[in-house]
Amino acid sequence: MSIFEHITNLPGLNNLPSFSTLFAEINTDMGNSEIWFVLVLACLMLTFHGLAVLMIAGAFHWLDSKLENKRVYGANFLSYFMAILLIIASHLSEIVAWAYVCVALQVFPTNPQTFYFAGEMYTTVGFGTYNLSEQWRILPIIISFTGIFAVSMSGAALYSMMGALLGRSNKSPKSGTGF
Repeated sequence: MSIFEHITNLPGLNNLPSFSTLFAEINTDMGNSEIWFVLVLACLMLTFHGLAVLMIAGAFHWLDSKLENKRVYGANFLSYFMAILLIIASHLSEIVAWAYVCVALQVFPTNPQTFYFAGEMYTTVGFGTYNLSEQWRILPIIISFTGIFAVSMSGAALYSMMGALLGRSNKSPKSGTGF
């Protein structure tokens, strides 16, 4: 028996719902249309995060190219450090934005609890125990999803910036510079 035949003969496989049925059941289970608003906000947050990271990385690379032949000790690393701080600030602002979204939707009774929830879900730490109503059970998935992708974008940008800094030490000196 081939692997394909073995998989198609699994007992529960014949009972799988279609994608549209599964999606309709999940939508009914959530029981609220506010989740679509949250999904649109998640897409917008990821878009703005991507643009912010592109601007930070672009500014770093522009400044790095301007400082490449200057003899300002540590200026390139200072600009890298500033880029890191700006990216961290963008992540913190997104956690705050998620907290405000959750406050507006009245997901939790207190604002501190809402902030901690947003931070834990965004960073995928999951330390606390939160009792969500059934309509908001998908919220941690959405917030975690945006956090994972935002951190990935930031990591790629920081990797690119670090590569620019470290790649300079591998370059051969330009002729006539004496270095």
